Amino acid sequence: MQIQDRPGVKDVATAIAASQAYLLSIQYPEGYWWAHLESNVSITAEIILLHKIWGTDRDRPLAKAETYLRRQQRDHGGWELFYGDGGDLSTTVEAYAALRVLGVAKEDPALVNARNFILARGGISKTRIFTKLHLGLIGCYDWAGLPSLPAWVMLFAPPFPFSIYEMSSWARSSTVPLLVVFDRKPVFPLDPAISLDELYAEGIDNVRYELPKAGDWSDLFLTLDKAFKWAESINFVPFREQGLKLAEQWILEREEATGDWGGIIPAMLNSLLALRCLDYDAHDPEVVRGLQAVDNFAVETEDEYWVQACVSPVWDTALVMRALTDSGVAPDHPALVRAGEWLLEKQILDYGDWALKNRAGKPGGWAFEFENRFYPDMDDTAVVAMALHDVKLPNERQKRQAIARAVRWVATMQCKAGGWAAFDIDNDQDWLNAIPYGDLKAMIDPNTADITARVLEMHGRLATDSTLVANYRTDLTRDRLERGLTFLLNEQEADGSWFGRWGVNYIYGTSEALTALVLYAGDRCRREIQRGADWLASCQNPDGGWGETCRSYTDPSLKGQGVSTASQTAWALLGLLDSATVLGDRHRTAIERGIDYLLTTQNPDGTWDEAEFTGTGFPGHFYIRYHLYRQHFPLMALGRYHRTYGA
Repeated sequence: MQIQDRPGVKDVATAIAASQAYLLSIQYPEGYWWAHLESNVSITAEIILLHKIWGTDRDRPLAKAETYLRRQQRDHGGWELFYGDGGDLSTTVEAYAALRVLGVAKEDPALVNARNFILARGGISKTRIFTKLHLGLIGCYDWAGLPSLPAWVMLFAPPFPFSIYEMSSWARSSTVPLLVVFDRKPVFPLDPAISLDELYAEGIDNVRYELPKAGDWSDLFLTLDKAFKWAESINFVPFREQGLKLAEQWILEREEATGDWGGIIPAMLNSLLALRCLDYDAHDPEVVRGLQAVDNFAVETEDEYWVQACVSPVWDTALVMRALTDSGVAPDHPALVRAGEWLLEKQILDYGDWALKNRAGKPGGWAFEFENRFYPDMDDTAVVAMALHDVKLPNERQKRQAIARAVRWVATMQCKAGGWAAFDIDNDQDWLNAIPYGDLKAMIDPNTADITARVLEMHGRLATDSTLVANYRTDLTRDRLERGLTFLLNEQEADGSWFGRWGVNYIYGTSEALTALVLYAGDRCRREIQRGADWLASCQNPDGGWGETCRSYTDPSLKGQGVSTASQTAWALLGLLDSATVLGDRHRTAIERGIDYLLTTQNPDGTWDEAEFTGTGFPGHFYIRYHLYRQHFPLMALGRYHRTYGA
């Protein structure tokens, strides 16, 4: 049956129109789109402690935060890293501590339930380093059980083999302020004081405040940590004061005028803790701006208060723009013009941390957030470039210059291995993940398949404009592109899939890779495209959708498996639809079933529901539920389907 004869074609057009109308209705007057970025409750719990430490808790609606925490607790007593994960120990301990700080008695049924969950999993002694850090700040864990962070590391800078610039941008912006905190080892008094002795499974008198052994070569760092602690105990820490001064200067230099640090709550929170340790006053302008920036990440409703780990207006705006243009909205539509002009204003023309290792590059990227001058990233920059390319603005010359500037910057950020990372270049010293402090295994930012694929996709979509390509071709050369292609092909797994670093997980990575290969090297990579598309088709659920659990990061046998979601179904469809330009109708049935899934699950107002977390922060440790993923990605998939097969 020809697609034009299918009754569903009309339904596709109707679904597209409803989705477009919804997205257009939620655009902000300034031109951007922005929705909540939801993670786990530890972010809110840590902000509660921060305000208690600064004495600013009475100025925030923390009673509503208690309501939020109570509602997020699950029947098993714990709090989750991601929807349906069965509960996470460290997250639960932090939520429990926050509720105690807010005045909830330990006899409260919710805390009794949580305590049983915690003790059954080993108690506080089995939690992550950052949980113990926050408990140490309020006297509920001994600093002896936390690793030393010598401030003298601030004296090292490129081209020295190791410096803070070998840490990922998120680790760096969070760690530099912690050099101050770990040096001071503060215990801030609370009123009223609390104790969490009841959360030590071995009993408070039996606690051994020590770093856990891994049983491999990384235990060498435990010996070094003991040496650092001994040096601290006799006050023999060379260059300690110089390191602390440099850390303080670094923190102050990287505070935005809006008070943000690094665009993420951990960096903002830790910087404010460092300033508190350095005896800054709550009325100092740096602190006032910083606390206001934290408030800007907060979400307050009639009865709840919680804090986002980050905000994503640039990312949301660019992806919504792409969904609208992919689904047939005119490139000069007023909403797209407003969005495009807003994005142009957000291009970062200042040098950031990336310039310490990239002397050749000139600024031109975009960051994720409203304000984040120091940390533009490859993913946002590539997606914005494509979004701008597809719209028609009053000043086309300015737009094309901005795109060319962005592509030239991205080109110079290529890593030696041939791929691209998210924020940095050659940020791949994996030994950093073995240090005791790095127990989240997120200390570096190596090149990945999904980011590399995005760069190749960007060039593939811009390549239709020969004049534009001529403006950046001296930087994004064929040699660079071929090295990127080789890296991407080498990352394909035996079953045909690709790992997804920034989205859950192999469905995301495979979709990105397929789109890139089709656009850049479809004629040369038919075999690799077919293997990837075959894998995607093999993962389709009986209901026609696709889904993948966050557990696939820790258990690869679960790759491509999970309840169907709108966003992951859309990713799979995008990969298969783009592959069809090379493979023809090989996966037509899977595509049709996927489209039917999106049509039957769409709400009357043009939206889709999705409880699952499909975004990734740190694989295995931190996941994100982007509230717009379930809206713009399905529209993008429906749009490409209708454009390819529709009447």
